[in-house]
Amino acid sequence: MAETQSRGFVFSGKKRAAGADDFDGDDLFMSKKSMLPTLAPAWENDPAAALASARHEFGEHGGVNMSIEASATFTVMEPETMRRMFAGELGPDRDFFIYSRHFNPTVLNLGRQMAALEGTEAAYCTASGMSAISSVLLQLCSSGGHVVASRALYGGTHALLTHFLPRACGITATFVDVCDHEAVRNAIIEGKTKVLYFESMSNPTLTVANIPELSRIAHEKGTTVVVDNTFAPMVLSPARLGADVVVHSISKFISGGADVIAGAVCGPASLVNSMMDLHQGALMLLGPTMNAKVAFELSERIPHLGLRMKEHCRRASAYATRMKKLGLKVIYPGLEDHPQHELLKSMANKEYGFGGLLCLDMESEERANRLMHHLQNYTQFGFMAVSLGYYETLMSCSGSSTSSELNAEEKTLAGISPGLVRMSIGYIGTLEQRWSQLEKALSRMQESTLFSKN
Repeated sequence: MAETQSRGFVFSGKKRAAGADDFDGDDLFMSKKSMLPTLAPAWENDPAAALASARHEFGEHGGVNMSIEASATFTVMEPETMRRMFAGELGPDRDFFIYSRHFNPTVLNLGRQMAALEGTEAAYCTASGMSAISSVLLQLCSSGGHVVASRALYGGTHALLTHFLPRACGITATFVDVCDHEAVRNAIIEGKTKVLYFESMSNPTLTVANIPELSRIAHEKGTTVVVDNTFAPMVLSPARLGADVVVHSISKFISGGADVIAGAVCGPASLVNSMMDLHQGALMLLGPTMNAKVAFELSERIPHLGLRMKEHCRRASAYATRMKKLGLKVIYPGLEDHPQHELLKSMANKEYGFGGLLCLDMESEERANRLMHHLQNYTQFGFMAVSLGYYETLMSCSGSSTSSELNAEEKTLAGISPGLVRMSIGYIGTLEQRWSQLEKALSRMQESTLFSKN
């Protein structure tokens, strides 16, 4: 029998012997109708420690890396076994798999890592961040349901809540300033509001949500708290702070290579299992399936996520501090004058800093575009591109790109100025080399401004 070692403990890998459709021995995390193996609660509060203590999946022939299960479908030895699988009596917790749109062993292992990272009972991964978000909302809300959401959200999420869900599903949303806790409390309609949805750090304004207090307010009214933690993996652990569900675009910091589109849902096993229900499951029926080969790639990157995040954050903090000394209007939660600086310090996991993104407010789109032009095409400081978490610095003018789904009034309410430049700070090259490139771009911009005036 294959074995899986976990820091001093050896658990059954639950590999069925050839020709065996029955399972003997102790069942780790087994229960009838429980399709998903749940993660034993990690005692560690540090996500890196939790990841190190999580189950390690070895390869089929003893390789240190897990094998890739690329099969779309799975065989059984006895006809009765298939009936029992479809009835929910046998499932992945006992190494029985039906079809990879349901559960796949390789994707399931990545889910275990994500659950350890976020400190949740279970997790499963999807084909994109938006598919994770939409699937969770559709699972938690029925037609006529109501969501209270932060008015400062990623543009795609805002469009989903503003346009798509009301039109297609009859699910409505009220947008509020999540820093105004009384407004949040008043917006939640007890018995109707199913979800309070916000980002741990808002895209792009970097407003930090008070996760413990918002969770308390929502739970008082029986509302589920869903937090998008894409901007702050390792830095913040929303589930450990009171949130019920954590969603991710794994495409960003967790992937780190700007080469994968993927998402994750982290939360109670009951929720994740319900999302794979054959009759009512949003993941099962809508089918945003992650490819097993993608899951393998991502599972190899998560172990060094902590190291990458520390360097992203260290450089973002250094640049923000120096930019402020130059008189630039910089937004970064690590600066003491940031409105939620002390709040973030009180919630953040130690040693991971204050996030790998910063914003520069250039006041107008024209000035923002000129700055990015100089940074990319004159000094090679970074790339004009959306997304984040790459080893190179990525820059975009949020109002005309990733937040373009918001209208002018919505952008104003969210605090998105026309000249807001979002920077995802990379770590390639030396810090001083990159800072020199940024300074040269600023000098060239000042020179071109003086020249145009003359």
